[in-house]
Amino acid sequence: MLRGFLRNLHSGPLALQLRRFVVVGAATAGVQMLLLWLFVDISGLYYLVGALFSIEITIVLSYVLNNAWTFQATPNTGVEFFYGLVRTNVVRGTAIPIQIGILYGLVEWLSLFYLVANAVAILLSGVYRYVLDAKWTWGQ
Repeated sequence: MLRGFLRNLHSGPLALQLRRFVVVGAATAGVQMLLLWLFVDISGLYYLVGALFSIEITIVLSYVLNNAWTFQATPNTGVEFFYGLVRTNVVRGTAIPIQIGILYGLVEWLSLFYLVANAVAILLSGVYRYVLDAKWTWGQ
C-alpha cells in the first residue's frame, strides 16, 4: 500500500491531486503541531486534550484548503460546502482515535516527546484520511 501511495505521488491519474493533498496535509500538520505546542506548553493543557483541540481546528482548515485547491476540479460549493464540512469532520473524526491512540502509545510506552509522537501519528493516520476524504467528502 505504501509503495502504491508513493508511486501515485509521482505518476498516475491522481498524482497532482495526491501531491496537493500531501502539501495541504504537511502545512496543516505544521499548524497542528504549533497549536499543540501552544495548548500544552503555553496554556498548560494535558497533551491529549491539547491534541483534540488542535486536531479539530486543523480539520476545518484542511477542509477549506483541500476544497479550494486539492479538489478544485470538483469543489463543494453553496450548501454542499457545509455538507462537505460535516462529512470531512465525520471522516477525520473517525481518525481522531487512531491519531490519539498512536500519540498516547508513543508518549506513554516509548517515552517519545509528545510533539515527535504527534508527527508520527499524523503521518500514520494520513493515508486513512486521504482515502476516506477523496471517496466520501469529494466523491472521487
